[in-house]
Amino acid sequence: MQNRMRNGIFMAPFHPVDEDPTMALARDMELVAWLDRLGYDEAWIGEHHSAGFEIIASPELFIAAAAERTRHIRLGTGVVSLPYHNPLMTANRIIQLDHMTRGRVMFGAGPGLLPSDASMLGIDPSVQRDRMAQALDVILRLFAGETVSETTEWYTLNEARLHLLPYSDPYPEVAVASSITPSGGRLAGKYDLGMLCVAATQAGGFDALGENWKIANEIAQEARGQPMDPQRLRLVGPVHIAETREKARENVQFGIHKWLDYFSRINPTSSAQVENRGGDPVDTMIRSGSAVIGTPADAVAQIRRLQDKQGDFGCFLQLAHNWADFDNTKKSYELWQRYVMPELTGANRNRDLSLEWTTEHGERLMGGAMKAAMEMFEKHQSEQAAKAEK
Repeated sequence: MQNRMRNGIFMAPFHPVDEDPTMALARDMELVAWLDRLGYDEAWIGEHHSAGFEIIASPELFIAAAAERTRHIRLGTGVVSLPYHNPLMTANRIIQLDHMTRGRVMFGAGPGLLPSDASMLGIDPSVQRDRMAQALDVILRLFAGETVSETTEWYTLNEARLHLLPYSDPYPEVAVASSITPSGGRLAGKYDLGMLCVAATQAGGFDALGENWKIANEIAQEARGQPMDPQRLRLVGPVHIAETREKARENVQFGIHKWLDYFSRINPTSSAQVENRGGDPVDTMIRSGSAVIGTPADAVAQIRRLQDKQGDFGCFLQLAHNWADFDNTKKSYELWQRYVMPELTGANRNRDLSLEWTTEHGERLMGGAMKAAMEMFEKHQSEQAAKAEK
């Protein structure tokens, strides 16, 4: 039996350069608190250092503050760019958060996405995935309580160990970013980790979904003799929903063109560049399936499309994009929780059956109830008549 699908967000975040950054960060925090109240399961927070749009530099700092404002939602680094950090420092920060959040933190790791980030640090993009693999191996060993001595071309560890053992047993959940290349799937399979498929609805990412999961399962089978757990597979895609398709399209005009322009600037070969060139980009995104801009029913259809391509997966993460103003953004997340999630989880299955059964037997049930009521009236009248005779 398939387990309950979880839901959450993947927050870079995206904020146009014409708005106040302090207010933007405050809204990000307010959004996570709102999702916690709605009952969302997860929020993953990004790390970026350039280009002006994705303005959270430390997901750990954001998570520490968000944990104080929330009660249930799990909070993940989405992701720590491992080549930018000494692995001991990264491991210590995550384990500190593991204690501060009482086990609600998740550790997402990646090689670093923006070339401009790597350029400022003097890192050759060709070494980023190898360095991610090196750092991840060390971090997992530190999480497990090992003492590590290791020298590479970019870090030195001398009898390094964590001074805090993890709060979680055995340590926080770990997931690796996966987009189009197989590097994330290879690491997930080798170390039995979760996967964050950050481009699941984009053309290249959608096409690579099944293949990367297949690679992860093949490596897991070789390493441990068992397949990957689909509950730890998370797919990311942009969504904005409203009561009608027309309303959803109207809402996203607030910010979608700035979002598309940003991606066209940082990657002129991206699908966003194509979608922003002539015609209505909303039409292009809807037709291609790269985004849901519509109703709750359209969102359900997107999940079914992903399930048909991928099979079972544990969690869908909506890309937090700020296409709509804040009120309509919050409304979209509320509609997802009210109408999309019950359809995906079967939460109303017994309610439907109960209503159907009651409808089917309504005449008999109401007849019995009316008969009982009449009998009560007759009994009362008989008792009153008996009293009168006395």
